[in-house]
Amino acid sequence: MTRELVDGVLAYGHWGRPMIVFPSEQGNARDFENNGMLAAVADLVEAGRVKIYCVHSADAGTWSNRDIPLEERARRHAGYEEWITGRVAPAILEDCAGQGEIMLFGCSLGAFHAANFALKRADLFPLALCLSGSYDPSRWHGWGERGEATYFNNPLDYVPHLHGDHLDWLRSRVSLLLVCGQGQWEDTTGALDSTRALAAALAAKGIRHELDLWGHDVPHDWPSWRAQLAHHLGRFT
Repeated sequence: MTRELVDGVLAYGHWGRPMIVFPSEQGNARDFENNGMLAAVADLVEAGRVKIYCVHSADAGTWSNRDIPLEERARRHAGYEEWITGRVAPAILEDCAGQGEIMLFGCSLGAFHAANFALKRADLFPLALCLSGSYDPSRWHGWGERGEATYFNNPLDYVPHLHGDHLDWLRSRVSLLLVCGQGQWEDTTGALDSTRALAAALAAKGIRHELDLWGHDVPHDWPSWRAQLAHHLGRFT
């Protein structure tokens, strides 16, 4: 049974570890169910091992808006970040009544959101499952000067410069699963190279992560993501 939690966030499941699902580029909260992802993990939902919360994207006005410079896209993303951390996450924690820490999930651009939110707010989101992501916003038809807003939303910029107490804390707190196929569109979208690059950056800093590359017959598409989610999710619930 589907219900609305808050602000159009769709909730599935009756018990279990909470998971926020970010849609792919410019997607909406119903994409997860409409593309068969919910059915792929229905056994875990029905068994009370996971509660799934699907959010909408704000990409059309932020990262996907090619009419504005990259720095302005990053500034506008701050509103989405405030909504996730200040409204959605508290509502989920209340809804779950202490059933577990929130994990994040996303495919394609949604994988970027999952990784970026986990790395920036590991206090709220200590685990991110990231499928076929591209983790360098400057490569998304970006133009114009890049400033702090872009830097602090680009994992391939800020991860190599993590240090000191904050890095030590991240090492103890956060974990990322990076999954990508090696088939059609994983190369042309840049997802394969970007996934490898983020894994290398995390490894260099000693931040917990797993890199799982699927075969050359696994494309950047929903059937792949259904299989990958079904393969991995049970390990974390």
